[in-house]
Amino acid sequence: MESNTPTPFTPPPPIQLPPPIIVPPPPAPPRKSRGWMIIAIILFLLLGVSVLTNLGSLFKSFTHLSGMSGSHQRSVGPRLDEMVLEDNDGSEKIAMIPVEGIISSQLGGRGGYNLVTVVKAQLDRAAEDKKVKAVILKVDSPGGEVMASDDIARAITEFQSNSGKPVVVSMGSLAASGGYYISAPCKWIVANELTITGSIGVIMQGLNYRGLMDKVGLRPEVFKSGKYKDMLSGSREPDSITSEERAMVQKLIDETFAKFKGVVADGRKSAHEANKDGQELAADWADYADGRVLSGKEALKLGFVDQLGTFDDAVEKAGELGSVKGQANVIEYRQRNDLAELFGMFGQSESRAFKVDLGLDLPKLQVGRMYFLSPLFLY
Repeated sequence: MESNTPTPFTPPPPIQLPPPIIVPPPPAPPRKSRGWMIIAIILFLLLGVSVLTNLGSLFKSFTHLSGMSGSHQRSVGPRLDEMVLEDNDGSEKIAMIPVEGIISSQLGGRGGYNLVTVVKAQLDRAAEDKKVKAVILKVDSPGGEVMASDDIARAITEFQSNSGKPVVVSMGSLAASGGYYISAPCKWIVANELTITGSIGVIMQGLNYRGLMDKVGLRPEVFKSGKYKDMLSGSREPDSITSEERAMVQKLIDETFAKFKGVVADGRKSAHEANKDGQELAADWADYADGRVLSGKEALKLGFVDQLGTFDDAVEKAGELGSVKGQANVIEYRQRNDLAELFGMFGQSESRAFKVDLGLDLPKLQVGRMYFLSPLFLY
């Protein structure tokens, strides 16, 4: 007999799906380097700036030549652009020439030209331009090399004599030693009460390192053509330096010092005779030409400067001495800063000089070279 009990339902087993197939993403295409494009754009922009600068300078040259009869454009030396410092809507000009830092004939600055060359070029431009009636020499310098200072002083004297245009000095915070040497030939000197000036004198110094050499076991072997050939050598025994050698060096110092005093005496006498209202050198001024520094106020009492004042006072006096009618524009001749001069600086070599790293930028004094340099910058 069959049972009527229903058979229980059994669900079918779950269907096992195969694992998904993971397809890796296609590799990203290699990025194209755009460095060459950036470099090309930069070079193109620099080229464009250089072309525009040269075209502008060429236009200025034609303008400069057309405004001066009988003048000539400098074909050698630093190329200068005229910049207006004070626009007073005047038809006449007063040229400002800055002398800042160490006075040196060593190559340096933009374009590889030294300070002497740049100052001479600026004086030439001022002499050529008939609209320039006077020059202001803005001095902020502790001095420097003897020859470089003398070259600038001589150029100023010749400029005033040949062009008939006066040079007025505007002293900054420091116009000592060589800074005063180049100021002495000028027609008028304006200093601030707190200006440090004076320091009339000459210095030559060396460094004797023989004691250090003996400590480390070094002994020099010197072959020379004459007994005085190594008289300034720092490797000699200090006791071997004779009194005769010291007298020879001192004679050089004394001759250069006499030249310094002569420049001061002649320059101040000439300025006083030309202006009458300027300061005359005191009778005992030579007693103060012993290397000491002076304030502007002390320098005025001794006749080393003519007036206490500011740069504006120097501009006013330059206009008076230059017979300026009305107001004059104050201009400056600045060196052109183009690509040719920029690339030229990479080829400059630094002169050999003794250097001590004290965390300060000290002047690079060379052994055996004489300096008109303030003692404040020696020690």
